[in-house]
Parts: sequence; structure tokens; C-alpha cells
Amino acid sequence: MLLEDVPEGDCLVVSLKEKRLDAVIAASFRDALVERIDQGQRNIVLDMAQVSFMDSSGLGAVVFILKHLGHKGRLHICGVTPGVMAVLKLTRMDRVLKTFETRQAAIAA
Repeated sequence: MLLEDVPEGDCLVVSLKEKRLDAVIAASFRDALVERIDQGQRNIVLDMAQVSFMDSSGLGAVVFILKHLGHKGRLHICGVTPGVMAVLKLTRMDRVLKTFETRQAAIAA
């Protein structure tokens, strides 16, 4: 699994450099983000521009990350592709997760 971290202001922008967020990588993705949170990162922008497919395991990992942050931080998601947005809308998680079209909008929010 390939992740790229870029600090921008008070945020850590984490780009998932994979086409799929599915059962194959969901656990390692979740663990990698939890590690960043446990090290003190509280404002995370998850850039999913390269992810064209997400299954329930991937969605579960994202929800776990959101819950792990709790009220101590924020998770913003940017670059949501149509395939990923379809999953978010189908599960109504588009109402829970804060999504933005661009990285800059996610950072500024």
C-alpha cells in the first residue's frame, strides 16, 4: 500500500496512491492512519483522487479512522471519485464524512 504524507498548515494531507481501497489493503490503511493519529496528528485530509473503487472494508477503515479521531480532531476527504462517491451515497456516509472537491478546500475548512 502506498501512502504519501504532506504537511500543509495544521493539517496532514495523506494521499492514498492506490486504485482500490478494499479488503486487500483496508487493515494496513487503517493501521497506518491510526498510527499517525496516535503520534499526535489531529487534522487529517485524506486525498482519494487516485482511488476509483472502495468496498465495505475500505469504508469501514475510513469510519474507524473518523471514530479514532473522535472530537479531538477532524477528517476531511478530498478528490472523491465517482465510484467512491457512489458507495458513500449508497451507505449515506456522504452525510457523515466531510468531502471536498479539492485539497485546498479541504485544508481551508
